[in-house]
Amino acid sequence: MRIRTTRFIIIALLLLSAAAVYWYTKNDDKPQADSYLTRLAAYGDIVQTISANGTLTPVVLVNVGTQVSGTVAKLHADFNDQVETGQILAELDPALLRAQLEQSRASLLSAQTQQSIAQRKLGRHRELYAQGFISIEALDIVRQELDAANAQLAVSKAQVERDGANLNYSIIKSPISGVVIARDVDVGQTVAANFQTPVLFQIAKDLREMQINISVAEADIGLLRIGQPINFTVDAYPNGAYTGRVKQVRLNPTIQENVVTYNVVAMVNNVDGSLLPGMTANIHFVVDQRNNVLRVPNAALRYQPKDSESAAGESQPPAGQPGQSVIYRLTDGRPVAAYVTTGITDGHFTEIAGGAVRAGDAVIIREKIDKKDAKSKFRFRMF
Repeated sequence: MRIRTTRFIIIALLLLSAAAVYWYTKNDDKPQADSYLTRLAAYGDIVQTISANGTLTPVVLVNVGTQVSGTVAKLHADFNDQVETGQILAELDPALLRAQLEQSRASLLSAQTQQSIAQRKLGRHRELYAQGFISIEALDIVRQELDAANAQLAVSKAQVERDGANLNYSIIKSPISGVVIARDVDVGQTVAANFQTPVLFQIAKDLREMQINISVAEADIGLLRIGQPINFTVDAYPNGAYTGRVKQVRLNPTIQENVVTYNVVAMVNNVDGSLLPGMTANIHFVVDQRNNVLRVPNAALRYQPKDSESAAGESQPPAGQPGQSVIYRLTDGRPVAAYVTTGITDGHFTEIAGGAVRAGDAVIIREKIDKKDAKSKFRFRMF
């Protein structure tokens, strides 16, 4: 009885094993449609862009300095203040400059006196020369003294004008109307203008319009043109979208470690004042745009079937024809190669300009499972 039971169990196990092997082999011979992840080719818009980074700056930024040295006595402007042309921003201590001006004025009075004396002396010597009491050489000496007095008088007048201008320079005024974006001095600080003009304030003329200084790689510079639109975001407002236009492509390259870049200037409207100087802009240059064109995911162009025997191919594309790529459509559960002509891409989708792919075709972007791995995992153990 035990022998019959054991024999029955063995026969049943063998039949089950044979049925399982037959079922697995039968189903493994045909690729299953659910083994592939597909997307439908469909119509849509594609915007081809170039990415770059730049810094927002005012269109006109003036560094206000001082031409004279001194100690800051008063401040009349601070950060973010709106100022007008000619408005007083700061005052330096004028004591030394005023004393220098008084000294120059005294020198001017002395020069005027010397000039007057020399002029009267020349008049007397002319009379004496006319009467024959002095020689022509003596008269020339007096004339020379008058000329020297006139020259000294001119020098003294120039010194007075110079010292008067320096005294006026002790009052720092705004050269333009705008907003103060930087103040680099405080009351009591000494500024020296002997070798280099110190910067006291930075004034932006109008922040309602700003510019972006952008570094663009040499590989992309040929795709840019004047008036080209740009889209950009800033880290302060990641959900905000801003637009602008290319104003200038500067010809002077920047070379760092054999990397060549060019500076591109773009103009941006900032009517709401949300953009601030120094912000980093993440820029996308709009190189080309196609509306309502047939497109497929870029992953479809990268997909290659792992089992080449399961893929059915069409005729090869003409040799050397640019823009030819292969896409695999899912037909009757199998990948079928279709050669297409591609257009522009936005990094996610690529335009299909021609070929065998039509709207609504299921194109394969990847396989869900690895069939070889699945085979290696199928094992039977007999106990």
